[in-house]
Amino acid sequence: MQDLTGFFLSVGMVGAGIAVLCALIALTALAQGAAGVTGGAVAVWIGGALLSLTSGFSGQWLPAIIAGGSLVAALALGGVARVVLRSLQMRVKAVPVEASEAAATVTTIAQPARQLSVRTVTPESIR
Repeated sequence: MQDLTGFFLSVGMVGAGIAVLCALIALTALAQGAAGVTGGAVAVWIGGALLSLTSGFSGQWLPAIIAGGSLVAALALGGVARVVLRSLQMRVKAVPVEASEAAATVTTIAQPARQLSVRTVTPESIR
């Protein structure tokens, strides 16, 4: 068992590194509101966290604690960052009413009206 202690510690450290990297990706994706990327990062984080548990066979639990804490911190900070980014986006989008009405009038006059048509696909048109 003493021969495998170094191997298990190395695998645990690599797993903790993967978990921390995925937690950072999840933090960034959560702050931007990308739910799919956040879910993917958390899914890969699970694999890294499981790998970090192998360091427990060598008596070192610090990589597993770091891996677990990284996701907790990432989810908390990502949620706070999302709220901050949303409030900043709302401030930027706030435009005075007069300016937005004038811009709408100009764009309506400058662009000609388009005629839209709907084309339906029937079994006869596919042949």
